[in-house]
Amino acid sequence: MNITIHEEKCCGAGQCVLVAPAVFDQRDEDGVVVLLDTTPADDQLDTVRNAAAVCPAAAIEVEA
Repeated sequence: MNITIHEEKCCGAGQCVLVAPAVFDQRDEDGVVVLLDTTPADDQLDTVRNAAAVCPAAAIEVEA
């Protein structure tokens, strides 16, 4: 799984963190998404894809 974060698109909504807190977090200073786990387990693929899907700014790309 390859996860790409587009920080310039991130609006700090935090939906990704709510859906996949083991994989995503937010910077304290501006709320921009932070990738905590660059190689999440295959069993987290659906969760990570859901987190990308609910991102209102489309700041997360997931390739399996």
